[in-house]
Amino acid sequence: MERIGERLPELAAFLWGPPLIILLVGGGLFFLIYSRLAPYQYFGHAIDILRGRYDEADDPGDINHFQALTSAMSGTLGLGNIAGVAIALSAGGPGAIFWMWITAIVGVATKFFSCTLAVMYRGHDSMGQLQGGPMYIIREGLGPRWRPLAYFFCLAGLFGTLPLVQANQLTQAIRDVVAEPAGWTTAESAFTFNFFFGLAVAAIVAIVVLGGIKRIGLVTSRLVPLMVLIYLGLTVIALVVHASAIPSALATIFREAFTAESVGGGVLGMITIGIMRGAFSNEAGIGTEVMAHGAAKTKEPVREGLVAMMGPVVDTLLICTCTALVILATGVLYTSDASGASLTAAAFHAVLPGVGGYIIAGLIVVFAASTMFTFWYYGAKCLGFLIGAEHQHWYKYFYTGLIVVGAVASLEAVFGLIDSMYALMAVPTMLATLLLAPKVLAEARNYFSRLAAEEGAEQGS
Repeated sequence: MERIGERLPELAAFLWGPPLIILLVGGGLFFLIYSRLAPYQYFGHAIDILRGRYDEADDPGDINHFQALTSAMSGTLGLGNIAGVAIALSAGGPGAIFWMWITAIVGVATKFFSCTLAVMYRGHDSMGQLQGGPMYIIREGLGPRWRPLAYFFCLAGLFGTLPLVQANQLTQAIRDVVAEPAGWTTAESAFTFNFFFGLAVAAIVAIVVLGGIKRIGLVTSRLVPLMVLIYLGLTVIALVVHASAIPSALATIFREAFTAESVGGGVLGMITIGIMRGAFSNEAGIGTEVMAHGAAKTKEPVREGLVAMMGPVVDTLLICTCTALVILATGVLYTSDASGASLTAAAFHAVLPGVGGYIIAGLIVVFAASTMFTFWYYGAKCLGFLIGAEHQHWYKYFYTGLIVVGAVASLEAVFGLIDSMYALMAVPTMLATLLLAPKVLAEARNYFSRLAAEEGAEQGS
C-alpha cells in the first residue's frame, strides 16, 4: 500500500502533461473565441435566472437553478479553495495562482458549453429517471459508437468523486487544533484520532446522502452562501490588516507566472501545478459539475449554461484569490513548514492569534462537509450508468466507508489519486463538448435572439 501511495503522485504528474493542459486551456480558449464572448455578456441575465425569475415548477428536472448552482459549488467551494491554493503556492510558487486564474477565465466558456449540453442531452437511466452528465451527453449527443467514452468517464468518476481529499484535510485541520495541543503527537495516537474522527464524519455524511439530490440541494442552498460570506469576511479582515503587502503579493504572482526557475520543472512545472489546482478548484471541463447542472428544473438549456458559468468566477477568481493573497501577504508561505489546509490556517492564525486557526478549522469542517455531501451524487450516477440505476444506492456505502480511508491516508496519496482521476475524467468531457460545440452555439443564438425580442417587447410596452 505504501508503494501505491508513492506511485500515485507520479501517475498524476504524468497524466497532467502538456496534452491535457492543451485540451483544457486550449479547449476553453476555443469556446471563448468560438462563442465570440457571448456568455460573458450575460452575467446580469444569469443573476436574474438565479434569483428565480424564470423558475417553473412543472419544468423537467429535480432542483431549481439556484440549488443546481449551489450543489455544484458545494463540490467546488471546498478544500480546493483552502488546501488546494496552499498546495499550489507551496509546490508551484506564487506564479501558479496566475495559471489558476487562466483556468477560471476560460473555464467560464467551458462551463457554459458543457452545462448547456447537460440539459440539451439529458437521458433516462435504467429506471426511467431523467439524468444529465457527460455520459448522457455522449450517449444521447454522439451516438452508440461513442458509448465506450461514456463508460470511460464513469469508471474514472467512480474514484475521482471519492471524498478522500476532503476527509484527509478535514482530519488534518481538526487534529492541528484539537489533538496535537492535547498531546496526541505520536504516530500511533495520530492514527487513532484520524480513524475515529473519520468514522464520525462518515456517519454525518451518510445521514445527508441517504436523502438523495433533493436533500443535498436543500442543504447546500442554505450552507453554501453562508460559508462563502463568512470566509470572505475573514479574508477581508486579513487583507485589511496586511493591506500594504497586497500590491507586492500581486506583483509577485504576475512576475513569477513566467519566471519560476525555483519550481521543480521550471515554468512548465509551475503552469502544470496551477492548472491542476485550478481544475480541482472550479472543475471546469472535468465533468462533475455537469452532473449537478443536469439535474436543474428547466426547459431552456442555455439558462443552465449561464448559471453554471458563474461558478469559476466566484470559486477561483474571487475566493481562491483571497486565500492566495492572505497566505502571501502574511508571509507564512516563506516562514511556515505547514502544507495544505494547515498553511492556510497558519496564515489566519497570524492575523488573529489564538482564534484564527480555530475559525478556519470550523470553516474547513463546513467546506469539506458540503463537498462530501455532493460528491456522493456524482459517483452514484456513474455507477448507475455502468450497472443500472437500481444498483447505484450501493455506492453510498462504498463512499462513506472511504471517508475513513481518506482520514488515515497521506496527503500525497489522496491528491495523487484524485488528480489522476480528474485528468481521466477531463478527456471524455472535453472531447464530447468540443464535438458538440456547434449544437450549443446554435441553441445559444436561438435563445439570445428570443431573449432580445422579449426584452424589446417589454420596453415597447
